[in-house]
Amino acid sequence: MAVIYILLCANNEYYVGCTSDLERRLQEHQTGRGADFTKGRLPFKLVYTEEYPTLEEAYKRERQLHGWSRAKKDALILGDIEALKRLSKSKK
Repeated sequence: MAVIYILLCANNEYYVGCTSDLERRLQEHQTGRGADFTKGRLPFKLVYTEEYPTLEEAYKRERQLHGWSRAKKDALILGDIEALKRLSKSKK
């Protein structure tokens, strides 16, 4: 099993990651051994997770979320499906 996760960092920015061991990975972030991004933005709060059968699938979703706007990530975290639909419509 693999997990994508979103952290809300102390500076109000989101960090998106994936792992096969969420508890271990969160501990790494908390102790400064995680990503450089989170190291300088402690403390953080875990605000969202999704589970996937493989790391490959989780990594694919992680890459997708990296391309999302703050508003789309907010809607995902809040479970606001209508806002997600609205924000996902292509701008012409």
